Amino acid sequence: MKQTISFYQFKDAFYKMDREHQFSYNALKALFEYFEEYEDSTDDEIELDVIAICCEYVEYDSLEDFQLDYNTEDYPDIESIEDNTTVIKIDNDAFIIQAF
Repeated sequence: MKQTISFYQFKDAFYKMDREHQFSYNALKALFEYFEEYEDSTDDEIELDVIAICCEYVEYDSLEDFQLDYNTEDYPDIESIEDNTTVIKIDNDAFIIQAF
């Protein structure tokens, strides 16, 4: 049995699992919209698993922040990251990646 949830229920699930600081408010909003869009385009329902999301997705404030974790030469720009994984843009600089 599946249940449709709102963004606020999605956000609250992170608080209930003590993961309220894992992502910024804007990143949670972007993730929620990404998952909704994915479900709509594939007709696959996604199970809300907060811990799995926290392990699978990482928020970065900027490209420079990302480059602290990954080789600068291999990933000089956002496009090179998009060639290797899912990138969910949050605003002008911040983004989320599916960890790889």
